[in-house]
Amino acid sequence: MALALCAGLAACGDNPTEQALYGGGAGFLGALALDGNPVIGAAAGAAGNVIYCKTQNTCN
Repeated sequence: MALALCAGLAACGDNPTEQALYGGGAGFLGALALDGNPVIGAAAGAAGNVIYCKTQNTCN
C-alpha cells in the first residue's frame, strides 16, 4: 500500500539522480503520512522511482 502511494506521488526526472530524489521525497512523505519509518520510505521510494522510470520508458 505504501509503495503504491509512493509510486503515485513520484515523478520522473531528467536523470537518475533527479529520479532518486523525487522518489525519495515521495517515499519519505508517504512514510510520515502512514506513520512508518521515513528512512526506509525514502530508500524504497528512491529505488522504486528509478526502477519504474527505467522499465516503463516514459522518462529520460
